[in-house]
Amino acid sequence: MNDPTKEVFRLRLLKALEKLGKEDALGAEGQQIVQLDQQAVGRLSRMDALQNQAMAKATAAHRATQRRRLHAALARLEDGEFGYCDDCGDPIPAARLDLDPCACKCVSCATG
Repeated sequence: MNDPTKEVFRLRLLKALEKLGKEDALGAEGQQIVQLDQQAVGRLSRMDALQNQAMAKATAAHRATQRRRLHAALARLEDGEFGYCDDCGDPIPAARLDLDPCACKCVSCATG
């Protein structure tokens, strides 16, 4: 993989990290503690608020996983290992990296 192509992937990975940071800021309010004041809201409203909180926490966990994958891809890029399968060492096809720049395995190793 040539240097301009690596730079394109590096910029894509950094942009994805920036986007996750913005999404974290937007989702922070949904993860706050739900007030269980019986007088303020009804039982169904509280249940809805608890469900929304659970979904916000699950989404935050998904973003954290994605963030770890992006950092790992950036580390592979810095180490010169980006674009090569972690298992067999063969090059990962460009089309696979275009779909998922965090891919660390070739198709045959990923499918087992």
